[in-house]
Amino acid sequence: MTSTIELTAGPTRASIAPEVGGSLAAFEWVDKPIFRPTPSVAIDARDVQRFACFPLVPFSNRIAGGRLHWSGKTYPLTRYLPAVPHAIHGNAWQRAWDLTESAPSSATLELTHDARDARALEWPFPYRARQNVTLAADSLTLRLDIENTGDTAFPFGLGWHPYFPRSDATELGFHARAMWETDFETLPKVLVPLNQNDFTTPRAIASTTLDNCFAGWQPPARLSWPERRLAADISADAACDHLVVYVPGGANFLAVEPVTHMPDAFNRANHGEPGTGTRALAPGARFSCTMRISVGNLSDTAG
Repeated sequence: MTSTIELTAGPTRASIAPEVGGSLAAFEWVDKPIFRPTPSVAIDARDVQRFACFPLVPFSNRIAGGRLHWSGKTYPLTRYLPAVPHAIHGNAWQRAWDLTESAPSSATLELTHDARDARALEWPFPYRARQNVTLAADSLTLRLDIENTGDTAFPFGLGWHPYFPRSDATELGFHARAMWETDFETLPKVLVPLNQNDFTTPRAIASTTLDNCFAGWQPPARLSWPERRLAADISADAACDHLVVYVPGGANFLAVEPVTHMPDAFNRANHGEPGTGTRALAPGARFSCTMRISVGNLSDTAG
């Protein structure tokens, strides 16, 4: 049986499963699911892909071919998804985290990655990560911290992969500068003007299919569910200036992911491409970013 930690703050509830990638199993407001609910069978099976939200550490999205090219070396990486030929979402979502602090409306989780032996295939550099989860009466705040515990600088990125319920009426709106078109392996190909994928004016996404990264995102992104008279604003600090939007065809969910870099950012930066969002973490250095999801009735202003 997978253990979960329950948090509450007035009408807001969240459930955390530290052992399953530091993931959230639920986030609700006034008994209404804001995140896609996690089935009990997925919780028991520790099927992280079916959870409501998981942290992306030390990178988000894909590293092409499961090969990290950095500072004159090539590092093979574990490919967690058999159908995906790339390393994806870092390694923290595949690891058990430790619960280090707990209160009625907040919790702190930690993960230590030593990069020794087989762990080096997950990520070749050691780090320590911390995730803080805090509820308020109308919001959920997630903070991620990463510390380089080794003696070599390494590229890194952070973010979150929250899933939300989706119906024919669900609307999405956000401001961004441009969108990365992708190739047949869902890797970024060319940065293009938004055109038909401009969400500056919120619109229903019933017929939309997307798995793309938007550059120059300006928070918040707003999701609304008119049939539930519910809205959620997804905000993040300045470090998260990329937004991945995943809207699979025919599914009853979507993902709106604040992240610090584009897909395959590190390999592209290694070859001299600017504007990828790649950062390098020096030995002993730390970095953090925060995502906040504010909820309210559709007639109110969320946030």
